[in-house]
Formats: sequence, structure tokens, C-alpha cells
Amino acid sequence: MENSKKYSILGVITARGGSKGIPGKNIKEIGGKPLIAYSIEVGNKSALITDLIISTDDEEIADIAKQWNGHVPFMRPPELAGDRVPHLPVMQHALREMEQRKGCRYDYCVILQPTSPFRIPEDIDETLRKLISSGAESAVTVVRVGSDHPIKIKKFDGDRIIPYVIPEEEGTRRQDFPVAYRRSGAVYAMRRDVIMEKNRLYGDYVVGHETPKERSIDIDEPVDMIVAEYMLHELRKKGYDI
Repeated sequence: MENSKKYSILGVITARGGSKGIPGKNIKEIGGKPLIAYSIEVGNKSALITDLIISTDDEEIADIAKQWNGHVPFMRPPELAGDRVPHLPVMQHALREMEQRKGCRYDYCVILQPTSPFRIPEDIDETLRKLISSGAESAVTVVRVGSDHPIKIKKFDGDRIIPYVIPEEEGTRRQDFPVAYRRSGAVYAMRRDVIMEKNRLYGDYVVGHETPKERSIDIDEPVDMIVAEYMLHELRKKGYDI
């Protein structure tokens, strides 16, 4: 994996065991491959990631990851594997472990979640390039929203429905909604100092790289697995090497 800029970048595939929504989610198969394999393959193709590892507490996930050319240099401790544990301490642990083992100090790190299997190498590298060139604290992939536009989100005030954030003028057509984006879940990149020194994951200055809706999914519920199978079929018909 050539890194022409010579930055030291740690890629971490976060894959804990014990998923409640979809048991064994990270190793469930889509298109004949376990979910985690997609992240390993694309991470290994990145031109900018220096070291790619899997952070997991689960021996079965670790074994399957190794079968797909994944590197598992250590096991994640149980206290960092609960369903309420955020990514920040997991990434701090991964950075400490790898820096100690390699005797280095990383400049940047990247989170790749197995639940977003349809990213391509350019998604990783362009997100990193935006982060590096902008001087931002972090960068994320985003996808343009459609029918789930925030203008349609409401909340209750007693029994009355009111706008959650944005007022919806009566008669406004969907085509006239202001452009909006949400995080796609495919790539999260950040400076090392934001995580290790500022004790934050994103920081205040965040830039984004847009990815197309046809490749954007964050698998969380069983129905998402069905949707992902369909998406993969369509992507392969279009010539994607996924």
C-alpha cells in the first residue's frame, strides 16, 4: 500500500462480537463473503493507509478476518467491547497498542466499520486527502438524503405535531427541499492528536467526502441484510469490483 505523502496512517476495522440487532453481524455473509471481508479487501487496496488492523474481542471474528488477509495483532479487552462503548476509547487503545508494537507515532487514523461494505478504495483515500489538505480535525463520508430529508422530521408537543428542526412550508415539493446530507458510515478519518490529546473523535472542524447513494448502507437490522444483497447485485451488474 504505497503512501506517496509519507504520512503514517493507521486503519482500524472495528468489529466487536455480541451484536444484539443481528447476532454475529460482522461475519454474516453477503454475496458469499462475510461482512468483515469487504472492509479488509478495500482497506488493503488503499493507497494511503500505512497499517490496517482489526480491533475485535471475538476469537471467531479474528479467525475469519485472518482467513481474508486481515491483520489482528491483539485482542480488544472485554471492557472495550460492550454495546455502549463508544469508538473513542477503542481507537485510543488501538493507537497505543500499535504505536508501542511498532515504535512509531501515527499522524492520522481511519475507522472502517464492517457494516458499510460497499465503500471503494477511492472513498478512503479521498476522505483522507480532504482531511490532510484542509487541515481539519476529522473527515467523514456523507451521502445526500432523499425521502428521509430532515424537513420531514417532526416531534410531538403534547398531541400537536411540530417541526423537529426545519419548518415545512405547506405545498413544498420534495424536489424543492434544500440539499442535505447525512454521514454514510463508510469512512471516518481523524488526526491522531484529536483522539489522543484532545480526547475527542471528531473535533470541531470536520470536512466531508460525498459518496453515492447506490453504495451507501449502514447495516443495523435484519432487513438491511436483504437490502444489501440487492444493492450488491445491482453494483456488480454496473461493473463494480466489490
